[in-house]
Amino acid sequence: MPYNDLRAFLSTLRAAGELVDITRPVALKYDIAKALAKTSAANGPALMFKENGTEFPLVGGLYGNRKRALIAFEAGEDNIHERVMKGIDNPIAPVDFAGAAPCQEVVVTGDAIDLTKLPVPTYSPKDGGPYITAGIVVSEDPDTGIPDIGNYRFQLHDSKVLGVWAAPSHRFGKNMAKAVQRKVPLHGAIIIGIDPMTAFACQVQVADTSNDWFVAGGLRGAPVELTKAVTSDLKVPAHAEFIIEFVVDSDDQRIEGPLGEYTGYYTPADPKPTAKVTAITHRKDAIFQGLLTGKPITENHVLKQIPFEASMLRQLKAQFPTISDLAITSSGGVQVYFVIAMTPRYEGEARQAILAAIASNPHPKWVVVVDPDIDIRSSADVEWAMSFRVKPSDDVFVVDRTAAAPLDPSTDGGYSSAVGIDATRPFGVEFPAVSEVPDWRSFDLPEIDPAK
Repeated sequence: MPYNDLRAFLSTLRAAGELVDITRPVALKYDIAKALAKTSAANGPALMFKENGTEFPLVGGLYGNRKRALIAFEAGEDNIHERVMKGIDNPIAPVDFAGAAPCQEVVVTGDAIDLTKLPVPTYSPKDGGPYITAGIVVSEDPDTGIPDIGNYRFQLHDSKVLGVWAAPSHRFGKNMAKAVQRKVPLHGAIIIGIDPMTAFACQVQVADTSNDWFVAGGLRGAPVELTKAVTSDLKVPAHAEFIIEFVVDSDDQRIEGPLGEYTGYYTPADPKPTAKVTAITHRKDAIFQGLLTGKPITENHVLKQIPFEASMLRQLKAQFPTISDLAITSSGGVQVYFVIAMTPRYEGEARQAILAAIASNPHPKWVVVVDPDIDIRSSADVEWAMSFRVKPSDDVFVVDRTAAAPLDPSTDGGYSSAVGIDATRPFGVEFPAVSEVPDWRSFDLPEIDPAK
């Protein structure tokens, strides 16, 4: 059965030793981030900060490593991509929640709205201020009414106003642009503390015409239960911990940033639209959520990786059925570095697969294709293939003036370029056998295996 809400997932993590309660005081300003960075570097557990200076506990690092991501999907490495692709291919429509929704057990509106009462961390002294980084935005296309859910950042300006930024190529950014063009208000809602499959659904790469609640339902294997927001007609998840309802004000531009982003670099501070909060609703004894981003690898990258890989694998396999696996590396921000395993069926097919990957929405600028005997998640294996299966003059090529990945500081907001490397064995040419000791993995050696 899928996790129906955040609390069910937290119970599973705690039972598995993957969630630890911090009961001593830890400051929201910088120290929460230090703790999350330390547990991430040690491949340690998620952390629940019970004493953070507010009435609400703050949980962070939920998806800080791949192990917890697999727990969320209730899958293993051998079937995770199949699990996600099956969910994408079998969407399930949302349903209306019957009765009073848990996410609206407490409703705060008007003068009582006070964002400073929430445990919103400041992650670094260089940040522009406190940031909501684990928020999932619900918005609708002003032209079609199709809902979108996506993970976006919000800077806390004051008790009722947030700074908002979304890349123009992302659906929330497109929705804001359309609202400005049509001169209509754009309502939104920030969802904080949600079941893991809905969180991962935000990262799935699908067309702008897709209803993301159907995608989330497919990943869950059960419909998402929705309820009407308090101050707009948006539908929001009934079991969320917090809902922050807002309307975008594109005329009120305030300085937003800097913030350390998924690239590992700070984005500059400049004027951006604001989000005027119209309501805060939450569950009784609600749990807030933080998310560390910045130089890879952080929780942000783990959260993206499985949905990005499965989405792109699904898309590319439709054109190239002999592709067996795909890795979008965390070190490349889960954006700019692809490694594809495939068996080319004809001369030049690997190059065609590279070009198709370059043309995909993540806009990678490094795409390497290797044979299936290469472990695409081992940098040593990939480097070995590049070292001894590549003739650079024939197998390496550059595509100029390609679209840039969002926030890539090397492109200065303009065009990028992409490198393709065909690291498969030369097609139709006899190649030396690999020198490797056979059957060593199954050899019984209890002297170095304490479990035996």
